[in-house]
Amino acid sequence: MRHPNDNGFQARRTAAAEAKRTLLEKFASAPKVIDPQMRERLAAREAVAIARDLRRAERQAMKVAEHERMLADAQARAAAAAAEEADAAKTGQDDEAARKAERDRRYAARKARRS
Repeated sequence: MRHPNDNGFQARRTAAAEAKRTLLEKFASAPKVIDPQMRERLAAREAVAIARDLRRAERQAMKVAEHERMLADAQARAAAAAAEEADAAKTGQDDEAARKAERDRRYAARKARRS
């Protein structure tokens, strides 16, 4: 089936050449790096990129500091728990020594009553 706008191979070839020429003109008229406005834009982009990198580094430093703080807090809690366990063990020994002393006192009192 033929289309009414189908003018054949030569028309398509001419249209492609015209599109290519238009595209080349567009790129040729684009602002160059030596253009002052283009330099301003590039400088602005560079400043934005630097600021973004600084913010990223700052966030990373904050995360590291928070992680270190949490680690120090966990270590402090572990040390406190270990000290509490040691204190409990010492208190348990003291309680046992007190129980033994009380038992020995009762034993001595009983012996004294018998003799």
